[in-house]
Amino acid sequence: MPEISATLDEAGHVLRLANASAEGGDLRFHAIWLRDNALDPATRDPGNGQRLITLGDIPEETHLTEARIEAGQVLCRFAPDGHACAFPIAWLRDHAYDHAPARGPGALPEGAETWDSSFNGDVPTEALPALQSGGVALHTWLDGVRRYGVARVSDMPAVPGTLFDLVATFGHVRETNYGRHFEVRTEVNPTNLAYTGLGLQAHTDNPYRDPVPTLQVLACLENSAEGGENMVVDGFAVAQRLLTEGPRGFALLSGHTARFAYAGSGGVNLKSRRPMIELAPDGTLQAIRFNARSAAPITDVPFADMQDYYAAYRRFSMLVDAPEMQVSFKLSPGEAFIVDNTRVLHARRGYSGAGSRWLQGCYADKDGLLSRLAVLEAEI
Repeated sequence: MPEISATLDEAGHVLRLANASAEGGDLRFHAIWLRDNALDPATRDPGNGQRLITLGDIPEETHLTEARIEAGQVLCRFAPDGHACAFPIAWLRDHAYDHAPARGPGALPEGAETWDSSFNGDVPTEALPALQSGGVALHTWLDGVRRYGVARVSDMPAVPGTLFDLVATFGHVRETNYGRHFEVRTEVNPTNLAYTGLGLQAHTDNPYRDPVPTLQVLACLENSAEGGENMVVDGFAVAQRLLTEGPRGFALLSGHTARFAYAGSGGVNLKSRRPMIELAPDGTLQAIRFNARSAAPITDVPFADMQDYYAAYRRFSMLVDAPEMQVSFKLSPGEAFIVDNTRVLHARRGYSGAGSRWLQGCYADKDGLLSRLAVLEAEI
């Protein structure tokens, strides 16, 4: 493999590392980027890695006066402040940005995989005691949540509050106006249709919050009623299918904000304004918000586009309801499932008054789960 060499371009404003990329090509870095991301203890705290300076501490005219390679590192000196520091070549390769944009509208987040009804027997599943032991079992299960946005759990005590033990394996409960947790069973004069025996279309929870709870856990305590199966739908797969059928509908649902609202209980009046398909600036799918029960009048779509917007909204809804997009299962007492509430829609078939159905639910946030997963990835 050709030797890596360092040269300065554009009067020291760009560092070029020849033969440094994984494919053997050149990598370029701006001097201002290097100075801002310096790894030395004067720039970053050695204990927590947090930056000790702001951009205002770096001269606007910053450039490189020297760059040479020694022992797998690039030694750099900057002007006009004379700051000197070293960058491991491996670190620069891992953080390289000198490449063509690889994403576009509807691209998946890194590591995510879409699924449809054929995924029915492959949903990642693990027993609660194994998750509580940590290690490989927890890592594999958390990686499944990151990859697919859904996972199941077995061998939980069918007693109230056990869902908190599951959340404790990766993070913390997010409390809302529904409390630290909520009961999903038939109520008289319910404040939410979830507390009836009616079937529910697949939806994301609480789209009227900003930010939404990013994870939802539902644990089964009783389920002898006829019906009441749970269904999950991959919202990213639905969005990609909508894009495949025609970019116009995808562009309308991702390019205009919808509105969501909830005021079903005293002292609560929640509203949000977000697109149904939310994208990052590079087009990567970020989140899905879809909940017919909580949809408020849409007033942010231009008059000329509203008819087509509703056609796209209808098509998205039809795809959500399509059996080939749904994974269905019936929880038994002692089982639970978790969904990424920014991606996976969940539903329930209606159930009769015979027997009983009692689930407990709670919310948590994905940052805690991903943090726990990153720690495990570093350990294993």
